[in-house]
Amino acid sequence: MRKIIFILMFILAISSGCSLKTNTSNPSELDIMIGQMVMVGFRGLELSANNPVVGDIRDARVGGVILFSKDCALNSTVRNIASSSQLIKLTSDLQSYAQVPLFISIDQEGGIIKRLTGEMGFPETPSAAELGNSGDTQAAFRAGKTIGKSLKEAGINMNFAPVVDVNRNAANPVIAALQRSFSDDPRIVARFADSYIDGLHSEGIISCLKHFPGHGSSRGDSHLGFTDVTDSWDSSELYPFQKLISDNKADMVMTAHIFNARWDRKYPATLSRNVIHGLLRRKLGFEGIIVTDDMQMQAVSGEYGFKEGVYRAVKAGADILLFGNNLIYEPGLGTKAVSTLKQLVHEGKITERRIRQSYDRIMREKQGMGAAN
Repeated sequence: MRKIIFILMFILAISSGCSLKTNTSNPSELDIMIGQMVMVGFRGLELSANNPVVGDIRDARVGGVILFSKDCALNSTVRNIASSSQLIKLTSDLQSYAQVPLFISIDQEGGIIKRLTGEMGFPETPSAAELGNSGDTQAAFRAGKTIGKSLKEAGINMNFAPVVDVNRNAANPVIAALQRSFSDDPRIVARFADSYIDGLHSEGIISCLKHFPGHGSSRGDSHLGFTDVTDSWDSSELYPFQKLISDNKADMVMTAHIFNARWDRKYPATLSRNVIHGLLRRKLGFEGIIVTDDMQMQAVSGEYGFKEGVYRAVKAGADILLFGNNLIYEPGLGTKAVSTLKQLVHEGKITERRIRQSYDRIMREKQGMGAAN
C-alpha cells in the first residue's frame, strides 16, 4: 500500500512540474527545487494545521524533516516520539502535507545514540563499538536490519547512520566517548559499516555515512564551537568512505563541521569547496546526496551568519541543508532557509543550474525510495 501511495505522489509531483527532467524555469519550479534542499526539525508529538512545520512543508515545499526524542532547547524529554502508534500517525500526517514524498530522517545509530528507545517499546541494538569489538559482521547486519524494521514500520525512511569515523582518539568527546566508532582500524570500520548498511537496505531504509572527512581524531565537539583537526587528522580516515563509495554502499554522506588547514585555510569541511567538491566528489567519485551536519551547531552558526552559512554550504556542494531546530528552536526555520536560498539565487550568488544539480540527486533518491516502500 505504501508503495502505491508513493507512486501516486510522484505522478502528482511530475504533473505539477517537479519531474527530474524539467525544461521550464518559472518561479514555482525554482521554489520546488529549493525546497527539496532543506531538511528541518520541529516540535510536536502530533500535527495541527498551525504547527510551523506544516507551513514549511505545504507552503515552502521543504523536502525533509528530522525527528528527535528530546527537546534540547527546553531541556525536555518530549519532542516528536512517545510510542510506536503515535509515531506512525505523526509520520503519516507529515507525508499528507507534502506534494513530493518527504525524507523523514532520524539518528538511530544504536547504543547510546538513539531516538527510539526501549522505554518507548522499540528494540535496543548495540553500539558501533560493541559491534566492532564482537568481531561479528553478521551482528552488524542484524543490528542494521532490526533498526531498519523499526524505522520502516514507523514511517521513517532515512537513518543518519552508520558512523564511519575511525576511532583515532580515545578521548574524543563526541565519537569514542559515546561508543560511536566501530574500530580504530579503518578496514574494520568499513567492513562493519558495510554489513550494517546491508541490514538497513534489507528493510528499504536510506543510510548516510558520517562525518566526512573523518571526525574520529578530534579533541573538541563541533556542537559547541570551532573544532580544529589539522594536527590530528590522518588520511587513513578517508578509507571507510572511499571503500563504501567504490562498493556502491553510500546512499548519502554527511559532512563534518571540522576545520583542517591542510584542506582549506579558511572554512570548515561543511563550507569548503575543496573538501566537498574537490575531495568527496572529484577524488572519491561520490555522485550521491551530500547533507550537512546540523547547520545550527556552533562550529558553523557561531562563526558565520545564517545567510553566509547557507551560501557557503551550497557553493561548496552540499545538496541538503540540515537544520535540527533543536539546539535552538525557531518556528518557521524551514521557510526561512528556503527564502534565504531563493534570495541568493535572485542575487546571482547561486545559479539555478547549481540548485538543479542538487534537486536531481534528491529526486533520484526519492524515486528509489518510492520503489522500495
